[in-house]
Amino acid sequence: HFEKMLYDNAQLVSLYAEAYQFSKNPLYKDVVFETLEWVKREMTSPEGGFYSALDADSEGVEGKFYTYSKEELKHILGDDEELFSIYFNVTDQGNWHEEHTNVFLRKQDDETIAGMLGLSVPKLQEDIRKAKEKVFNHRSTRIRPGLDNKILAAWNGLMLKAYSDAYRVFPEAEFLNTALANARFILDNLMDDSGALIRSFKSSGSIGNTAFLDDYAFVIEAFISLYEVTFDEMWLSEAKKLSGYALENFYDQTSGLYYYTSAKDKQLIARKHEITDNVIPSSNSVMANNLYKLGHFQDDDDDIKRARQMLQNVFPQIKSYGSAYSNWANLLLNEVKGIYEIAITGPEAESKREELEKFYIPNKIILGGVSGTLSLLKDKLGDKTRIFVCQNRTCLLPVTEITEALKQIN
Repeated sequence: HFEKMLYDNAQLVSLYAEAYQFSKNPLYKDVVFETLEWVKREMTSPEGGFYSALDADSEGVEGKFYTYSKEELKHILGDDEELFSIYFNVTDQGNWHEEHTNVFLRKQDDETIAGMLGLSVPKLQEDIRKAKEKVFNHRSTRIRPGLDNKILAAWNGLMLKAYSDAYRVFPEAEFLNTALANARFILDNLMDDSGALIRSFKSSGSIGNTAFLDDYAFVIEAFISLYEVTFDEMWLSEAKKLSGYALENFYDQTSGLYYYTSAKDKQLIARKHEITDNVIPSSNSVMANNLYKLGHFQDDDDDIKRARQMLQNVFPQIKSYGSAYSNWANLLLNEVKGIYEIAITGPEAESKREELEKFYIPNKIILGGVSGTLSLLKDKLGDKTRIFVCQNRTCLLPVTEITEALKQIN
C-alpha cells in the first residue's frame, strides 16, 4: 500500500535515529535524512505545520506515481539502467508480480553489491545517487497523488518529536529550526485563548473542535523532547500547562486513567479510555510516560505517582498481549531499571550534550544549560561546565568530561 501517512514517517524517523545512535549503521542515518527531506519537500505547510497524508493512487492506479517498468528505466537511464536495476531488484516481469511493475527494493548492502560488481563503494554510491536523481526528475513530471492537507495536532506532535530526535542524534541546525518553527505553529494555530488544543488546522483557519487526548499526549511528549535538545524551559512549561489541562478535563478519578474525550466535549453515551497501543501508541500510555518524565524534571511526586498508578492498572495485561502494550512496557522498564537524571551546566553545556548523545542511553532525561529554574539544577549552575549524573534526585560528584560521566552511568 502506497499511502504515506505523517504518523508512520514520524515514528520511523524517531526509530531510525535511535537505531543509528545504538548501532552507527550509516543506512539508518540515510533513512532519517531522506525521510525528513521528503517531509520538508512534500508535507510541510508554508505556516510550519505538517500535512496528514499522501494518497496511495494517482490516475486511479495504486502506486502508479512510484513504480516503473524496466523499459521505462532504460529510456530514462540509458546505460546506467543495468546498475540501477541490480541495486533495486528491478526485473523485466516486475518485482510486484500482481501488477507486473517494479517497486524499488534493496535487499543487499552497498558493500555486498559493490563487491559483486567489482566497484568501490564510493563509486557505486555516486553512480546510484546520479541515477536516482534522474528517476526522481522524471517522476516529477507524473500526475501526483492527492494530498490530505489537514494539519492535526496529534500527528504534528509526533513529527515535532521526530525532528527533535533527529537533531538529538544528528545535530543538524535545519532539524532544530524546523522543530522550533513547528512548535511555534502549534502554539499560534492549534491552541485557543484558554490554553486548550485545537484538533486540526487548514490554511483557511482552524477547523477542528475540541481536541482529543492523543492531541494532548503527543504534543506534550514533543515539547518535552524539544526541551531536552534546547534546554529552554519554556517548552517544559508549555508541556506542564497542557498536562494540567488534560488532568482537569480528561482524567477519570475512578479508574486512574484518562478519558479519550474532554469533559468539555459534546456529551457522549459513554466516555471511553484508549489503553492498548496500536499503529501509534495509545494516548494513555503516552500520557503515563509524559507524567513520569515531567515528574522527574519538575520534582513533582504527584505526576510520578499518577504515572505509576496508570502503569499498575494495565500491568496485568502486558504479559498476555505484549505488542498491544509496548509503550507501557517502556515505562515499566524505566520503573524497574530506573532512569538517570543527567544535568549538564555551564558555557559548554550544548557541546557536551551533543557529545553525550553519541551514546545510546535510553533510560535518561537530560537537563541543563547556563541558566534554569528546575530544582535539579539548584546549586549546579556556574561559569564552569560540569556534568551531574543523578538518580532519584541524588547526584554523584560532578565531572567535566562525558567519558567520566559514562563511567558513572555504567
